[in-house]
Amino acid sequence: MPSKHLLVDIGNTSVKWALWDGRQLCRPGAAKHHGALPIDLLAAWESLTGIAQLVVACVGPRSVLDAVAAVARASWQCGVRVVETRASAHGVRIAYAQPARLGVDRFLALVGAQHAGPPGDKVIVDAGTAVTYDLLDAAGRHLGGLILPGVQMMRDSLLTGTLIPRHESADGNQSWAADTGEAIAAASIQAPAALAERLLDRLAQETGNSPCLIITGGDAERLLPAIDRPAVHQPDLVLQGLSRFV
Repeated sequence: MPSKHLLVDIGNTSVKWALWDGRQLCRPGAAKHHGALPIDLLAAWESLTGIAQLVVACVGPRSVLDAVAAVARASWQCGVRVVETRASAHGVRIAYAQPARLGVDRFLALVGAQHAGPPGDKVIVDAGTAVTYDLLDAAGRHLGGLILPGVQMMRDSLLTGTLIPRHESADGNQSWAADTGEAIAAASIQAPAALAERLLDRLAQETGNSPCLIITGGDAERLLPAIDRPAVHQPDLVLQGLSRFV
């Protein structure tokens, strides 16, 4: 029986995980961490057996990483491998002069896109607490990227810095709004969606090719209806990248 590895992606607000059996991801899960070990994670992991290694990437709190590692060691007596950004790995070359300044989640999304995504040039959007954009050419060369506040952060920052009343019912699904709350909600979705389209256009102009758009992250399904271009939704993109480091 092939060894089972538990892959864990600790983000700013959530922990995502999946088993890797050497061929595919299985039994995926996710839980909000609120800066501490999620109870839902413990419940989900109780039934897991035979874990040979925990392979983890973390851009969230160190306390969550330490707690997750402690659970793995206590439950399965397994090794723990923490993956960090590298200048070059698995066919991807990072654009940053100081690779450590590129978040490991972005790095792993690039690796995942190179191996599990469509061929050709790519714009990779990770819509989470922040929305990150990274450009990757067909040869695996990272061209750089951009970062926006995420959908909720964009809304919260505007409402916190003004006297505009908060409208919890606003969903942001319309193209434009006749209500202040809906206007904020709609803009928080359309702004990151429009930037994805702009980067596709700019990359096409630079290369003469037709890049594909790959989107991942917790808010991907909120952005997809607002993007007027074909897009590949890969919710497990970071974990796919992490599987390359088993």
